[in-house]
Amino acid sequence: MNTALNRRSFGSLALVSCLALLAGMAPTDTTSTSTSAADAGQPAKPAKKMKIGVSVPAADHGWTAGIGWWAKKAMELHPEIDWVYATAGGPEKQIADIEDMMVKGVDGLVILATESAPVTPIARRAKEKGLFIVNVDRGFISNPGEASIADVFLEGDNKAFGRKSAEFVAKKMGGKGNLVILTGIPCTVDTDRVNAAMEVFKQYPDIKILDQQPAMWNREKGLQVMENLLAKHKKIDAVWAQDDDILLGAMQAIKEAGRAKEMWIVGGAGMKDVIKMVMEKDPMVPANMTYPPSMIATGVHMAASALRDGKRDEIVKFLPKHLMIDVELVTPDNAKQFYFADSVY
Repeated sequence: MNTALNRRSFGSLALVSCLALLAGMAPTDTTSTSTSAADAGQPAKPAKKMKIGVSVPAADHGWTAGIGWWAKKAMELHPEIDWVYATAGGPEKQIADIEDMMVKGVDGLVILATESAPVTPIARRAKEKGLFIVNVDRGFISNPGEASIADVFLEGDNKAFGRKSAEFVAKKMGGKGNLVILTGIPCTVDTDRVNAAMEVFKQYPDIKILDQQPAMWNREKGLQVMENLLAKHKKIDAVWAQDDDILLGAMQAIKEAGRAKEMWIVGGAGMKDVIKMVMEKDPMVPANMTYPPSMIATGVHMAASALRDGKRDEIVKFLPKHLMIDVELVTPDNAKQFYFADSVY
């Protein structure tokens, strides 16, 4: 959320990938086609090579770096597909990338949006053109009563992420004290996490939320925002950061301000460096949440499975419309099973 290689907690993720692969593994009957073509004295026509676009955010922090790594690994497993891969630092570039993919004649798209709202219209246009769309993590924004844009939506359980991490924070605070909240990039992921967490914190009237500021899931932004919050608030007991890049930036600010003994911080996503801190019982990092960047690989596999044999309509009947991956609270008691030193994230 270590998430990238966690075989225990995300065995279901691997199972989903396998099922998606199996769904598309029915071999094309080329024997009879070749025979009939030979009988007619004509060479057999090669099957059309499907083209799929993969559009993801640029590696501007650890989790998106993991996304890029896993996407490439998954694409390598499918040489039968003509892949068009692009990364974007923001919505404008991503929209242009997807438009370019459509011009190049892709049959399908795997999209992890930089931001949900601005990327939704281009995804809707692609859907209207008949492209098969797998949406990963950051969901598109559908109007009430409107059919889903994506053929398959794959995400982590962000409501559980927000709820479980907030419950840990509230209990560790003893139900009282001063809390600051650092949020992420505007998208469905951030909305679900924050709303779920706020529902928990509302149950603890003696927990005072001093401030809530966006840190964009970015280490540098986390540093800057936390510096401002430290200058503004003289007594902070805990920080709910919901992301490990934010956590590292905020930790730097707290330590540089000489206030490390005053507060602790909970992030999330399972970065190996942060999991190690939890495992070693760092007093500033008592817990974490898993959230695997390997989910993009499942999205790539599902798109390949649906399209590669030219049997999209038949295969789609067996594909789920919505897949949700469990998230786990990581504490010193279980951190060892989530730590992998050779992980990319």
